[in-house]
Amino acid sequence: MRIAIIGAGCSGLTAIKNLVEAGLTDIVCYEKNDQIGGNWVYTAMPGHSSVNEATHIISSKAMSQLSGFPMPDDYPDYPSHRQILAYFQAYARHFQLDRYIRLNTTVLHAEKIVNERWRLHLDDGTQREFDYLLVANGHHSVPRHPDWKDCFTGKYLHAHDYKTSQGLEGKHILVVGAGNSGCDCAVESSRVAMRVDMSFRSPQYIIPKFIMGKPTDVFAAAIHWLPQGVQNWLQKISLRLQIGRYRDYALPEPDFSPTQAHPTINSALFDRIRHGKVRPRPAIASVIGQTIHFADGSTSEYDVIIAATGYKISFPFFDRAFINWEEAIEVPLFMRIFHPDHPSLFFIGLIQPQGCIWPLTDLQSRLLGQLLTNKIKLPPNWRERAIAEAKYWQRQFIARPRHSIEVHYRPYMKQLIGILEPN
Repeated sequence: MRIAIIGAGCSGLTAIKNLVEAGLTDIVCYEKNDQIGGNWVYTAMPGHSSVNEATHIISSKAMSQLSGFPMPDDYPDYPSHRQILAYFQAYARHFQLDRYIRLNTTVLHAEKIVNERWRLHLDDGTQREFDYLLVANGHHSVPRHPDWKDCFTGKYLHAHDYKTSQGLEGKHILVVGAGNSGCDCAVESSRVAMRVDMSFRSPQYIIPKFIMGKPTDVFAAAIHWLPQGVQNWLQKISLRLQIGRYRDYALPEPDFSPTQAHPTINSALFDRIRHGKVRPRPAIASVIGQTIHFADGSTSEYDVIIAATGYKISFPFFDRAFINWEEAIEVPLFMRIFHPDHPSLFFIGLIQPQGCIWPLTDLQSRLLGQLLTNKIKLPPNWRERAIAEAKYWQRQFIARPRHSIEVHYRPYMKQLIGILEPN
C-alpha cells in the first residue's frame, strides 16, 4: 500500500504522523519548499505563500495544539508565526516525520490511472505510482483578485504579497476586505502610513481576541453545550459589553448570526479606528486611475491598494477538467475528505473552520489511518451523503466562495469522532 501526500504544512504533517501510527509506512510526502511548515515559513519574497512579518495566530494556544504534543508552557495565548513554525518543526522531529518527506520536490501533475491508482510527475523529471493520494496543499496560495484590479494605476498588491510595511511610509492606503488578513494589513500599515482607509463590501463580525479575560475560543468552548440559539445570544451580548455597537466605530452592523460567516478575530482594529488611524469606508463602486468611487457617492485618491479579497481553492497538479473548485459554492466531499468519484483520493485540511484547523486535520488523518487499515468503515451510502453534506454546509453560511469549505468547529469534530468511535 503506497501512499503519496502533497504538502508538508500542518495538514501533511498530521497525515504522516497518524498514518504511521496506524501502521502504514510506505509513505512519501512531497514538499515544494526547502523546509516544512507551509504558510508558516515566513519570507519577505513576493509571491511566496507565507504569513506576514507581524502575524500571530488567531486561535489560542489552548485550542490549537495537536493531540499528544502540547505547545510549550512559555508560549503566550496567541503565539507568533516564528513560535508556530518552531512548534511544527519540533512536532516533526518528535514523531520522526522527516524520513517520509522529500523537500524541494514539486508535483507537477497527478493523474489517475488503472485500478484507482495514481501517477505523479515530479519536477526532477521522474514519475512515481501510488495506491492512494492525499492532497494537503492548503487553500491560501492563489489570490482572488477584484474585477477592477487593472483599473487602478497606483500600487496594487494582494494581502498574499503583503509581508511588511516597508515602502508604505507616508502613503494613502486603501485596504479592501475585512477578513483576518484585511484587518491585519490595515492595523500594521496604519503604523507608518499617512492614512489608511478600509473598504467594507458587507457587514462583518469583528471579534476581539479576549472576552471576559479569556481567549475568545476558550470562552466559546465553555458555552458550547448550550443550544445554538442561546450561544448566539450570549456571543452578541458579550460583544456588546466588550466593544459596544459596531456603528460606534463607523462599521456596518451585521444582520446575520455570528455562526453564518467566517469570523474576523482582531482586537487592535477597534483601537486604530477610534484613534483615527484607520477609517472605514463603504463598498467600491468603481475605480478610475487612482480615484476610488464608493457606493455612498464619495470619492478618494490612494497611492496604494491592498486587496484582502481571499483565495481560490487551487490544485495546480490536477487537470482543470478533472477537479476545479475555484469558483465553487459547494464542494462535494463526504466528511470534507472523501471524493464520491475517486475513492483512493483524500483531502486533508480542505476546511475553513470557525476555530483552529489543526486539531481537525489531526482527527481527519486519524480517521483515514483507521480506514485504510480496515479498523473502521465508511457508511454504505457515503457517496450520496457527500452531495447532501455539501448542500447542508452551503445552507449553514452566507453563500459566497469564501464559505465553500466552511464548517462549524464542534459539530464537524463530533462528526469525525462519530465515524472514528461508532456507538
